[in-house]
Amino acid sequence: MDTVKTGKFIARLRAEKGLTQQQLGDICGATNKTVSRWETGCYMPPIEVMEILSREFGVSINEIVAGRRLSESDFKSQAEQNLAEAIAEPGAFGLSERIAYFRKKWLSDHIFDIVAALIILAAAGAAAWFLIRPLCPAIVAIVFIAEYCFLNNRMSAYVEQKAFGERKSKKE
Repeated sequence: MDTVKTGKFIARLRAEKGLTQQQLGDICGATNKTVSRWETGCYMPPIEVMEILSREFGVSINEIVAGRRLSESDFKSQAEQNLAEAIAEPGAFGLSERIAYFRKKWLSDHIFDIVAALIILAAAGAAAWFLIRPLCPAIVAIVFIAEYCFLNNRMSAYVEQKAFGERKSKKE
């Protein structure tokens, strides 16, 4: 799929309708920066947004993906081509991107837990230093490994549920 061609088509449709990027973003539930990224071909709008664009501009999703208006004779062949390209290419927000996104989200949402774990580690190190100095490195290492495993397990469960959760429930 040619994201630049699709983006230019969206920009042309928006201009024909007399909408600003902000107004189109409001209609689609996106920001003006997101609309700009669609129009410059940085990435494709999600299918839900393509449905909104289709209704708003009176064109088919097939035409949006093709980046041009299609005659009836071109419509079927272009639909086949668009489908083949969609299957062949990884999505704009594929699995690795979803995993990276949800890892970052978990880390930012759980910064308090991470800080608390570091405080516990520091307290355990200080206590070990003052109470049983020869075992201090071992105690700090054990506490660090336990905290890391606990937090990493929580993050992995969150990421798996978010990145794969929708797919699992659709298969069931």
